[in-house]
Amino acid sequence: MNTVICVESHAPESSLAFGRAIGERLVSGDVVALWGELGAGKTLLTRGIALGLGIPAETAITSPTFTLINEYEGRLRLYHMDGYRISDPEELETLPWREALFGHGVAVVEWPERLGSLLPAARLDVFLEILGPTSRRLRAIFHIKDLERRFADLFLSLKEGLQPKDEHDKAAFTAPS
Repeated sequence: MNTVICVESHAPESSLAFGRAIGERLVSGDVVALWGELGAGKTLLTRGIALGLGIPAETAITSPTFTLINEYEGRLRLYHMDGYRISDPEELETLPWREALFGHGVAVVEWPERLGSLLPAARLDVFLEILGPTSRRLRAIFHIKDLERRFADLFLSLKEGLQPKDEHDKAAFTAPS
């Protein structure tokens, strides 16, 4: 059985803090698949993950809807992929998708269902559900034991509530989208 973390976020800053907590625990080769409808907060969560990877808060983390893959430098390279405009996984052949999903960085994939069988089975799935204008339910499912071990301390910190860790969280939240 896979471990599941479920959190209700009542403000964008809390979702950002959850993303940061995820990013702080990621290692080379990890893949995070973000599932949710338009406006659910996938790119905001990616901003938080970027902070956790040490990408400066001033760096604009934007949705790669038209470029399909954006890359950012932190303690690990972040490959931010967006499958929204992909109708066939073969469209990725002109892009560095293999490096993104199977390389030495971290891949965050929005609209992962569009990748079909290219999406690695060993990954962290995060489902984002809209509850209200600023409220979201975030459900993380760990598909490999190593991820579960690295995230064990997150269970404890969640009991204290998700809060912006510092001014960098707030700065990233207000970064251009």
